[in-house]
Amino acid sequence: MILDRYFARRFLRIFLGMFLVFAVILTFLGLADNLRRYGGDAASFRDILNLALLDAPQGVYQILPLIMIIASVALFLGLARTSELVVTRAAGRSGLRLLVAPLVTALVIGALAVAVLNPLVAATSRAFDAKVADLRGAGSVLSLASSGLWLRQGDDAGQTVIHAVSTNLSGTTLSDVTFLTYGPDGTPLARIMADKAVLNDGGWDLSGVKTWPLDTDTTPEAAATLADTDRIASTLTADQIRNNFGTPSSISIWNLPAFIARLQAAGFSAQRHIVWFQMELSQPLFLAAMMLIGAAFTMRPQRGGKVGLNVMIAILLAFSIYFIRNFAQILGENGDVPAALAVWAPPLAAAGLAMGILLQREDG
Repeated sequence: MILDRYFARRFLRIFLGMFLVFAVILTFLGLADNLRRYGGDAASFRDILNLALLDAPQGVYQILPLIMIIASVALFLGLARTSELVVTRAAGRSGLRLLVAPLVTALVIGALAVAVLNPLVAATSRAFDAKVADLRGAGSVLSLASSGLWLRQGDDAGQTVIHAVSTNLSGTTLSDVTFLTYGPDGTPLARIMADKAVLNDGGWDLSGVKTWPLDTDTTPEAAATLADTDRIASTLTADQIRNNFGTPSSISIWNLPAFIARLQAAGFSAQRHIVWFQMELSQPLFLAAMMLIGAAFTMRPQRGGKVGLNVMIAILLAFSIYFIRNFAQILGENGDVPAALAVWAPPLAAAGLAMGILLQREDG
């Protein structure tokens, strides 16, 4: 037990050190990138620094598997260099038994990353997007609530707030829709209800329309008019509507199931968010697989030039599995393969491959 705690503490220290190093590097890279993007605008250096700090957590979170494989390689190379692996085996402990403490540590790190770091990354990602929108003078046009779908459109002539009970997968066909139009000074001009609204080039085509004028002295109901069809000009596009859902990573894993339910209730496809949710749940297993891959190639006594070769193979294999995992994620989001298969097959295959190499090298 004492030896297990020693290996766990050592692995945790290496991982945290690597984590901090990459966090600092990504912060400086983000600072340079944001200076290039917004240095010529009205943004101050403080605003640009805030953007870099807000964007860094997401970048570090995305490369956690890379940090894990490097930390694993550093741990076992260090143990081999100090002959601690040899002493541990001489004391009667097998190589596979030695892996228990680092493996448990990797699983705990993965669980904490999903439970704690994921909500932090989601919050900083939303703050980053809001800051960028503020600098560019643009805001989100879409909001999804339990009461339905809310959209906003406008120009110099005024603003229009749109509420719909349901929509199609692309957000371009709205059902039971209400339009509230406002003038440039914020004065309400009209309320328009329609059974259906379809977004075509340059506007919404309405059917089953009832309009209440709100800028007259008469009672709105008395001045209301009915029409089979109508058209409201719009600058919105289908791409704008889809893009304003944001990425699933901007939603905390704790809030993601409820958001998926609201997406499905509104009529949108939630496949992308379902796959992301499963990806987050599989993160501890994937990080553990990365640790096992690093151990498989570096926990044996290193001789001559094989050290660099084994490290290179371990990192290249980790990158290959990471690429396969991302490719499987895309297949899952497109519905080409079941979400569970796309998400869980790569980490399970990686863990099985690493264990096979370890068994062959230790007992083969």
